[in-house]
Amino acid sequence: MKHSLQIIGATDIVDLPELGWFNVPVRIDSGATTSSIHCSRVKLIKEGEQIQLQFYLDKKKGAPQESFIVDEFKETFVRNSSGKEEKRYVIKTKIKIFGKKIRTEFSLANRRKMQYPILLGRKLLKNRFLIDVSQKNLSASKLSSASKRLKSDE
Repeated sequence: MKHSLQIIGATDIVDLPELGWFNVPVRIDSGATTSSIHCSRVKLIKEGEQIQLQFYLDKKKGAPQESFIVDEFKETFVRNSSGKEEKRYVIKTKIKIFGKKIRTEFSLANRRKMQYPILLGRKLLKNRFLIDVSQKNLSASKLSSASKRLKSDE
């Protein structure tokens, strides 16, 4: 049986609980295969025999002011918004949207000049969401409405 798809707008607000980053503005991008997250100072480091990936999130958009080190990552080539192919690292982490936690992949990109530090792409959207570009922040609105209802019931 097919389940119904959640309507998502052109933008929203999400949490990345494993990275300690909350209320992050995101742009929905059905043209992007993989979701991407703005990072800086992305580099490989060697810890003994193991190679790890170190990166920093966008503290100007409210991210923790610390570096993150992950053991599990992959390297891929992505065509950027200019059509140019570039090497990127991809990590997996959980995103919280519409009250649900979803483990998904994010390519680590330099989005410094972009308004939104995170893009949500097709791999995350597929079989979960239907995009209504006339709407925005539906997940954030739904959670805030539910919170108001709970408080009025008390």
